[in-house]
Amino acid sequence: MNSQIDVTIPILTEVIAPDDGAENDFSGSVLLPHSSESSGDREQYRKITAEEWQQLEQTLRENVLRQVLSRIDFVLEHRVRDSLADVLQLAVENLANEIRQGLNKTLEDVVTRAINQEIAKIKSVR
Repeated sequence: MNSQIDVTIPILTEVIAPDDGAENDFSGSVLLPHSSESSGDREQYRKITAEEWQQLEQTLRENVLRQVLSRIDFVLEHRVRDSLADVLQLAVENLANEIRQGLNKTLEDVVTRAINQEIAKIKSVR
């Protein structure tokens, strides 16, 4: 296992207690590691000021928003494509049914007219 410790990775076994005893008040009670000059030194921690906390929150919000925005185009395109596929499939089915009904009506009219003409010819020949 690597014996060098990365100062940017928090140590999970270290207990960080709030100053004033408030459990949910994070302003100034979170400790961050200072960058140590030599890798052999024990990490030193400092308290986050309210301004740094706000900056951290802002950075976190921006990062989450950036990640969401990078995925939203893909998700929207996928949903629009699926919705359009359903709508187009329904439209094609309806159009095919209308064409089929129109062809049936046209064929019925043509056959009826042809039969009537043949009957009229037969009656006129007699």
